[in-house]
Amino acid sequence: MNQTKKVLLINTHLTYPNWSEGLLNDAFNQKAKEFLASKGFEILETKVENGYDADEEVEKHLQADIIILQTPINWFGAPWIYKKYVDEVFNSGLHSAKFLSGDGRTREDPTKQYGTGGKMQGKKFMVCSTWNAPSESFNDVGQQLFKGISTQDYLLHITSNYRFCGVEVVPDYNCFDIFKDGDIAKDLENYPAHLAKVFGM
Repeated sequence: MNQTKKVLLINTHLTYPNWSEGLLNDAFNQKAKEFLASKGFEILETKVENGYDADEEVEKHLQADIIILQTPINWFGAPWIYKKYVDEVFNSGLHSAKFLSGDGRTREDPTKQYGTGGKMQGKKFMVCSTWNAPSESFNDVGQQLFKGISTQDYLLHITSNYRFCGVEVVPDYNCFDIFKDGDIAKDLENYPAHLAKVFGM
């Protein structure tokens, strides 16, 4: 009998009353939840702002076949509560040796690379993020701020934690220019197609 696959949805929006209430990130999170539930996935959820237990989050990660981080990009990074979440959850996964065993290197075999000690192979991780930045600011060496890098390059500080633990990182999905000229409705509409593509559904 095939076991039901599970997805862990992590929403790390941080509420700023009367400025950023989290409705957009909630909408993307809900869109992913509805789509993946329709594909037969059991849904595990964490809204970081509401609190969590680090050891329980480790177990959720271990149960999940797919992990999706939903985050705004605030001042060029995820909200600070996400860094706290990562530090606490991944430290728990390190100390228990459930996420990884060392960094992969050994004194006996110098050919083994840093970042190859993960134990979470077979899982997939994706970032879905919302930006004030327009899409045109990426992948263009003529752009003053990002100097030609992609969103994949930009999000490396987030995705590397998972890759370090053996998780496959799939292409991110982004909603750009949310305060001026972005097309939020279209981005929400197209999100399930992206999920289907990157997760092979």
